[in-house]
Amino acid sequence: MQNKLRVIQWTTGKVGKLSLRGILDDPRLELVGVYAYSDDKAGTDAGPLCGRPDTGVVATTDIDALIALGADTVFYNPFMADLDHVVRLLESGLDVISTNLFLNIGGIQGETEEKLAAACERGNSSLYISGINPGWINTMVTAMTAVCRDVQQVSIFESADCSVYESAETWQALGFSLPEASDAVLEMAKMWLSTFRDSVGRMALALHYDLDDMEFFIEHQTASEDVDLGWLLMKKDTIAAIRAGWNGKVDGKTVVQSNVAWYLTKKLNGDWVFDDDHYQVVIKGEPEVRTRIRFVPPEHWGNHEWDTMTAMPAVSAAFNVAAAPAGILTLKDVGLPCAPAGIWNRERSEGHSGVAARV
Repeated sequence: MQNKLRVIQWTTGKVGKLSLRGILDDPRLELVGVYAYSDDKAGTDAGPLCGRPDTGVVATTDIDALIALGADTVFYNPFMADLDHVVRLLESGLDVISTNLFLNIGGIQGETEEKLAAACERGNSSLYISGINPGWINTMVTAMTAVCRDVQQVSIFESADCSVYESAETWQALGFSLPEASDAVLEMAKMWLSTFRDSVGRMALALHYDLDDMEFFIEHQTASEDVDLGWLLMKKDTIAAIRAGWNGKVDGKTVVQSNVAWYLTKKLNGDWVFDDDHYQVVIKGEPEVRTRIRFVPPEHWGNHEWDTMTAMPAVSAAFNVAAAPAGILTLKDVGLPCAPAGIWNRERSEGHSGVAARV
């Protein structure tokens, strides 16, 4: 087996907890440190923080102590990015793989991008943003264009029943449960959905498009009756579904687009129809490529286990990032990360307890 990467998990929230499980499940990775966002978690073993047995690695709020460990990689999963923290990590020589898009500080552009790039240069380190949602799908769709001798448009359509995501604040920020979307709500929705703008930009860069316009659109549909989810009440004729997205354009023509259809109930006014598949991908070209992707969770998954699909692309990319050049990495730099399936298979054959204990 190749030499293990020594890694640090940065925060153990909804995504970080699942990232931590992914680290412990990957025999190629050695967990050496955990950053605790809150003092309450400091001093706690990493295992119980993610629902696993003790590991001997204790969470800390001491950044200097974590840097002193001499690790290779940090998996960075905080809800809000801290530019100073990431600069320190990169300057120290640590590669940083982040699901956070740095949107709270304006995204990876302008002065923020300059500071991060300079930190990578000083530390001979790499920063890779795998993304929240969409994340993994960007890599897959970009790679799928390799079969085409001509590509005219790349489209991703996401459809999701979001009633399993129990966060009233999140959905109200997007206008759900309100009688109509005010200008303030529309601006908030645009900000929240800027992750999909990032998706379009990443794919366009990998495909050598120079976009001259990025168009946002959003429309709403209202509930046809009162719907009480237990954690959010949507009264009749209040917003209960949205369709939105970003169109990347060249010379007025959409060449890359990423759209969503999200609903908290199908009891809607109007005739909106939702796809049961989570993704529909259409690549118009020669040949035209059409594919659908549906994720089927195991019975034991709780609602927030769906964040596994945010955490794991970052964990799986660790060795690709380690092999890439220093700097802020693109999809092309990282290539196609994948799971260590053969190693897991051998572990099962050998009866390793760690495999059986996975949850």
